[in-house]
Amino acid sequence: MIKSMTGFGRGEFSDGKRNVIVEIKTVNHRYADITVKMPKRYSFAEEKIKGIVKQQMKRGKADVSIIVENLTEGDITVNLNTPVADQYIARLRELKEGYDLEGDIDIRLVSSMPDVLKVIPDVADEEEVSASICKAVELAAANLGEMRAVEGEKLAADLINRGETVKEIVRKIGERAPQVALEYKDKMYARIQELLDDKVDVPEERILVEAAIFADKASITEELVRLDSHMNQLKTFLTDGDGAIGKKLDFLVQEMNREANTIGSKANDLEITSLMLEAKSEIEKIREQVQNIE
Repeated sequence: MIKSMTGFGRGEFSDGKRNVIVEIKTVNHRYADITVKMPKRYSFAEEKIKGIVKQQMKRGKADVSIIVENLTEGDITVNLNTPVADQYIARLRELKEGYDLEGDIDIRLVSSMPDVLKVIPDVADEEEVSASICKAVELAAANLGEMRAVEGEKLAADLINRGETVKEIVRKIGERAPQVALEYKDKMYARIQELLDDKVDVPEERILVEAAIFADKASITEELVRLDSHMNQLKTFLTDGDGAIGKKLDFLVQEMNREANTIGSKANDLEITSLMLEAKSEIEKIREQVQNIE
């Protein structure tokens, strides 16, 4: 199955004590790179989270965002920092007496002072919490995988069509190529006759030799065969490939470009050059699309 490296998945799970919401966004990346953003007190579940996401992606950069909404008091403890409260009260009394100020030092005032009351994470059962988080991650990862597969099918269809377009161009170039040497021979013969003003007979054998040398130097048969073969390989990878094939396709596109450049440099014909520019344009679009495949 061909998968795109870009996608989005969302999952939500509640165990009665907490509600977990997970969102996963993925974009292109050379390797598998997973970043998890969640409350620090749940960091013990990070490796399990990454393991679940890795099951859905071999390449790509994934940003995993996790929100945990506590429905009970199980994961939170509120502590009273008595030494801090004592100092606040003592200093406030000194302030009141020293400056003869009015007003009472009440609970509302003291409790609003920094660090008097402190919320402390208290995860009593890490396995239970980890299981709940992982449930939500599994749902999000499954949705992500489905979206990446759908996008992958679209990419594969587009690439196959572009490969067929290049094959058709290769066929046209193959038909045109043999005519180039013949036209070269006729042009050379006409040019010689023009320069000599038809006063000297030019040996036909000599012109044929020169035409043969030109045909050998300008021959693009091997390059055309290889380029056509690369397009067949592209289709095979996309229809029969399983798992991450992006790196294989990267290499294949490099080979396509190499053959296309060689054909363009050896062609020595305007019609073939024009056709080759069309082919290179399609190959460049193939290269761009391949960057999105896992």
